[in-house]
Amino acid sequence: MKSILHGRLIFGLLFLFLALGSFADGRYIPVYDDGIRVDYKHYCLGFNKEHKQANWVYYELGSANLTGKASRKNDFRVDPKISRWSATPDDYKRSGYDRGHLCPAADMSFNAKAMSETFYMSNMSPQVPMFNRGIWKELEEHVRNRARKEKLYVVTGPIFKSNKGAIGKGKVTVPGYYYKLFYSPSKQQMIAYVLPNEESRRPLNSFAVPVDKVEKMTGIDFFSQLPDDLERVLEADTLSHVSRDGGQASGGSYRPTRNQQIIAVIAVIVIFLVVHFLIKHRGGKKKKKKPTRKPVKKTGMSKKSIKKNYPH
Repeated sequence: MKSILHGRLIFGLLFLFLALGSFADGRYIPVYDDGIRVDYKHYCLGFNKEHKQANWVYYELGSANLTGKASRKNDFRVDPKISRWSATPDDYKRSGYDRGHLCPAADMSFNAKAMSETFYMSNMSPQVPMFNRGIWKELEEHVRNRARKEKLYVVTGPIFKSNKGAIGKGKVTVPGYYYKLFYSPSKQQMIAYVLPNEESRRPLNSFAVPVDKVEKMTGIDFFSQLPDDLERVLEADTLSHVSRDGGQASGGSYRPTRNQQIIAVIAVIVIFLVVHFLIKHRGGKKKKKKPTRKPVKKTGMSKKSIKKNYPH
């Protein structure tokens, strides 16, 4: 009976851990009503039917993502999940623009399928060639270098302001700007960049902006799942000191993130159950009950017998 109870207890804790873990994995997905959310194995995006590309792509990036050796196939193709609205490779032919990845293929090099899914046309956006192969590539490499040291939550997308027209039969919009931003839980730091869709020789740091500026430009709410006070502080910080490559953001102490709160709750539950088990099953020996004593009959003569035997 005890083994059954212990098994159920372990199963319950495992279920709780997995449920909370899966909740934590998706907690930073951007909030934006105008679009279709499409989920892949290791990233997701919010697709814009009007502009034939994503408003945002979101994924987690860490050292484990960058240690694989999946080869690049360049298998650009229509996204089967949204084939009705997806751009096609033909839309980009002789357009003068590159098929620019929003979720970079190199960020998914750990798995062949994950990398292949980055070649759906829903993940592409028309980029000026010298932008895509220049400052944008530099930014992607910078983010990967940080991710080799710490886990990051990355969001990337176009900004449809000062657009450069449209290409192909599908009328794919050529955005005027792009943004890339990430959140580092270990350093409690957010960094955002806004870059014009053009060749640039400016230093990467000069494109750093507060996250809340990107929100105003796009109408997207980033990292809304963070505690409000932490979100306000981080999103308002320009963080132009990115040359320090991961220096701690200025500011005082913050409340723990939701993931840290979940871990703390699980730890408290586990400790409580372990202590309860030890007290109940491995505590001190039960005290033996003292045997009850039967009342001892008094010996001796009663007053009546004394008077009878010893008359005065």
